[in-house]
Amino acid sequence: MVLKKKKFQLSLLYSISFILLLLLTGCWDRIEVNDLAIITAMGVEKKEDDLIELTVLVFVPKESTGKQEMEGGTSGSPSVLFRSAEGVTIADAMSKLQQKFPRRLFWGHAEVLIIGEKFAQEDIRPHLDFILRHPQLRERANVFISKQNMEEIFQLSPPIERNLADVLYELSKMKIGMDVTIKTLGQMFVGDSKAAAIPYIEILPPKKGQSKKQTITYITGTAIFKEGKMIGLIDEKMTRGVLWFRNEIVDAVVTVKPDNEEGYVSMSLLRARSVLIPKIEDNRWHITLKAVTEDDIIQNGTRLNLQKRENIEMLEKKLVEEIEGRIQSAIETVQKEMKADIFGFAEAFERSYPEIWEKNKDNWEEIFPNVTVTIDAKAYVRRPGMNIKPALFPEEEVIN
Repeated sequence: MVLKKKKFQLSLLYSISFILLLLLTGCWDRIEVNDLAIITAMGVEKKEDDLIELTVLVFVPKESTGKQEMEGGTSGSPSVLFRSAEGVTIADAMSKLQQKFPRRLFWGHAEVLIIGEKFAQEDIRPHLDFILRHPQLRERANVFISKQNMEEIFQLSPPIERNLADVLYELSKMKIGMDVTIKTLGQMFVGDSKAAAIPYIEILPPKKGQSKKQTITYITGTAIFKEGKMIGLIDEKMTRGVLWFRNEIVDAVVTVKPDNEEGYVSMSLLRARSVLIPKIEDNRWHITLKAVTEDDIIQNGTRLNLQKRENIEMLEKKLVEEIEGRIQSAIETVQKEMKADIFGFAEAFERSYPEIWEKNKDNWEEIFPNVTVTIDAKAYVRRPGMNIKPALFPEEEVIN
């Protein structure tokens, strides 16, 4: 009986193994890397006759010989190339672009999407629909707006990074401006505020004597959108104010000038946090921004003795004034003039007052510009540095 049971189990195991072998597909549908054109960045802009031009940056692997490797040289061929195609939609332009490549286009490594300013002034939401649907395009790819055309941008040869896509990707990680991906942009567009913000880039002028291509693009501000259309632009200082509202301040150096004292003191951000506290009373909408920053002093260009508490308190007060100034400038421009809620006010009111919000959300366009804002900022200097007194001034010149 035991022998029969073992034979049955063995035959069952063989049968299952045979069936599994039939189901294995192997590599019949494989695509070799050598058959792909790997795209690292893409740009879209408006052309004449309502056509859309799609430009891509393609990575070109460099071949090297043993002799070149020993000499530390390369083949001299460019590491990237760019090509363009036009169409009535992005999908149409993409299909025509494929005809210009002997390899299949692979979009899975596209880290950057650049949108031309002229194109951004129209409703870009229908075009982003294709990007969000495409199975290869990354939702975490960073989005930028640019005034320069894509040909000018994609032909740049960055001095440090391998290509332009790496430059913009690294700038996004450094949080110099707003960090906006395709996914977060889509979330902003479908949010209750119907407003969005995208980093704005320009070409950095090259040094004298250098080629026009030996430079990079860099973030100079933020483009503001309402209902899918770009309506304006704010500079870097106002962008910092917006980041305070959104609790996205990560890296900053603030320089202040003490009263009645020559020189400046620079402080580096150690930690920062901010929170929006909404309040509705007697049909009046109010929001309080509570912001706290902790900083280190990284340069003392004055004769102040930073061991004294009153000097530290004076610097903390100056720091608060600087932060409030940036926030206030963002309020005046974005809330009062552009009337675009990129601060997150709508989400804050919806969380705290869901029933009132449900009744008034259709009137948010009229309510938002009239929301009163109170700024409650606090600053703390945690570490004055290794040298409490000015490092290079004689003892008798130090102000105690």
